[in-house]
Amino acid sequence: MQKLILSEAIQYQEGCFTKRILFQEGESVVFVLNFLPGQQLPTHTHPGTDVYILVLDGNGTVTVNGVDNEIIKGEVIHIYGEEAFAFHNSGEIPASLHVVLCKIPDAAYTRNL
Repeated sequence: MQKLILSEAIQYQEGCFTKRILFQEGESVVFVLNFLPGQQLPTHTHPGTDVYILVLDGNGTVTVNGVDNEIIKGEVIHIYGEEAFAFHNSGEIPASLHVVLCKIPDAAYTRNL
């Protein structure tokens, strides 16, 4: 088991957003993206991988395939790997996103218990 303190990954810097890796194992990676107001993540894709994003703090605009969607603290979104997406901290306070890039190892993991 590994245990981390999430707040230690929330680090902002002037000039560019930050990315702090929490865990990386096999084909999965978990990290935190941190944005000061006005900072943005450029449009990109993750082919063959599902992307899950939880807004930890702040708010902003996520653009998926050219469509803008406002997201706020506490919301979770799923983006398919082939979808082109970007994020812009369009708010007035810092924003942090908890991101999971993963592949499902077996169908048994897709059932509710």
